[in-house]
Order: sequence, then C-alpha cells, then structure tokens
Amino acid sequence: MATSSNQYRPLLLQGPSPGLRFLLLCVVSILLMVLDHQQHHTRSLRAALSVATYPLQVLVNMPYSAGAWISETLGTRSDLMEENARLRNQILNQQFQVQKLEALQAENNRLREMMRSAAEVAERILVAEIRSVDLDPYRHNLVINKGSRDGAYNGQAILDAYGVIGQITSAEPLSSRAILITDPSHATPVEINRNGIRTVALGSGDPAELRLPFLPNSTDIQVGDLLVTSGLGGHFPPGYPVGVVNEVLRDPGKNFATVTARPSAQLDRGRQVLLVWFGTPRSSQDLVEPEPET
Repeated sequence: MATSSNQYRPLLLQGPSPGLRFLLLCVVSILLMVLDHQQHHTRSLRAALSVATYPLQVLVNMPYSAGAWISETLGTRSDLMEENARLRNQILNQQFQVQKLEALQAENNRLREMMRSAAEVAERILVAEIRSVDLDPYRHNLVINKGSRDGAYNGQAILDAYGVIGQITSAEPLSSRAILITDPSHATPVEINRNGIRTVALGSGDPAELRLPFLPNSTDIQVGDLLVTSGLGGHFPPGYPVGVVNEVLRDPGKNFATVTARPSAQLDRGRQVLLVWFGTPRSSQDLVEPEPET
C-alpha cells in the first residue's frame, strides 16, 4: 500500500520546499531586473507582449471609448449649434450697425452738399427736419421742425442739395408748413438758364413733373434746358435749379407750346431741407402767388 500511495503523489509536492522556491524566484527576478536595467535584454520581449496584448486592450477599452466619443460628439454638436446661433445674432447686429452707419454716411453727404450749395449766395442757412408729409395726392405739403422762433417766415424758400423744394406757407412758433413746387396751386418764377427767357413753372400734381404753359410756340426752348429761379417775386433767390425740360410739343393750331420739366430737387426722398435767408425777410403774412408771365 505504501508503494501505491507514493506512486500517485502529486508532482508539486516533490522537490524543494515552498519557502526555498519563493526565495529562488525572488533571486531570479532581481537578477532579471538588474540585467534588464543594465543591458535591456527584455525590451524586445516587452515589445512583443505589448503587440500581442494590444487587441485585448482595445477590446476592453472599447465601451469607454465609445461612450466618450458619443458624449463628445453630442456635446460638440450642441456647442456648435449654440455658437452658430450666437454668431448669427452677432452678424445680424453687425449688419444693422452697418446699415445705420451707411444711412448716417448718406445723410452726412446730403447735408454737406446742401450746405455747400447754399453757402455761396445765402446770408443765412438753417437745416430743418421733415416731420410729416401730406398724404393727399392733390396737395403736396409737408411740415418741418423749424418755426418763427428760429426765424422762419411765410414765403421763405426751402431748398435741398439739388434745387428748389418749395416755400413756407405758415410759420408757427415751433414748426412750419410748406408747399412744394409740384403742388397744383403753386407757381415758381423761372428762367431758361441757356438764354435767360423768363416764364412760370406750375405744379402739376405729379411729384415728377412741372408745367410751363405760358411759352409761345416760337420760344427758344429745348429738351434738356435747365430752368433756374429768376428771382422775381422776392420769394426765391435767383439762379437756383428748379427743373430740367423733358418734353416740348409745338402744335401749329395752338398759341402756346406744351412744355413739361422734371424737378431738380429730390422731392420724394430725404429727411432734411434747407431754410435760406436772402436779404431782408418779407414781412407779409400771406403767401403771394406770382403772376403768370408771357
């Protein structure tokens, strides 16, 4: 029986004792570490093991990496959407500021042109803002923010950078009502700048047209002639642009030619006008319409 039990004794229990084995393993480990530190004999082995275990590391790390990628993707998309919205609002604000700057620049240019055009002959000029415009298509009136307190008076001429706009019909202390040269009830004494022939330009009710009904067929007038104020009547200074002739029709069966002109002033745009003083202001309280000239 003893022989039988020794025959089947486990191999692990044979040989040196566990304590000696542990000591031997520690000595071998220390020797390997010393040799590896000095001569790097195990570097290739570690490299081979790292290559062999890399797929396992990737597989183990895959759930964490996938979660981090999904979280980063969703977060990045949310951040991009927020940044996109913020940039869009910033662009809109900048566009609004640019439009405002462009409007201010255009207004500044108009004011410079107006001041330059009036400064040569006017004794005094004053910029006024248009408060309102009469919406009646048959009455071309407007209200400005300057009145008698600022020196405005009835019959005073109103200009812009391009020509005559109209004249004041009622000067109140803080505001004034003015009539445009295109109003059907308004007449402007003018002369043809090319030859000095005098006549009267009447408003037609169309903001883009003036009528000159008192010119005989034999009058020397042509399309493209510039009409300027003649200075007669005392309301408008002489030499300011009123309009440009755009149509001349001569009918042998009629005594007078049919002549129309396009106003020089920009009557349908802009927010500023010029009040001008030439000599002593007229003291009359009523607007006096000039008599037609032939």
